[in-house]
Amino acid sequence: MSTLKGKILAGKILVKPQAAETKTASGIIIPDSAKEKPQQGEVVLVGAEKNDEKMEIAVGDVVLYGKYGGTELNIDGVDYLLMAQSDVLFIN
Repeated sequence: MSTLKGKILAGKILVKPQAAETKTASGIIIPDSAKEKPQQGEVVLVGAEKNDEKMEIAVGDVVLYGKYGGTELNIDGVDYLLMAQSDVLFIN
C-alpha cells in the first residue's frame, strides 16, 4: 500500500476494511451476491482531537464498527471508510 497523503478533519478516522469472507467455517463458498460487508478494519489515518473529545484511536488499531457506519471512499483504487471516532464500537 502506498503512503496516503492528506489530512483528516478533527474527530475522524480513515479505516481500511478487511476483505469479506469467501468461505464459511464448514468450507461452503459464499457467492458475491450473498457476501456481507465487513464490520472490522485497520485504522490508516487519524485526525486531530476535537476540543471536547479526546482521540482514543491510533493508526494501526483494528476497530469494529456498525454495518452501515462511515462513508465509503476509493483512493488510488483502494476502498476505505471515513468515519467519526464515535462510530467505532470496539478497539481490538
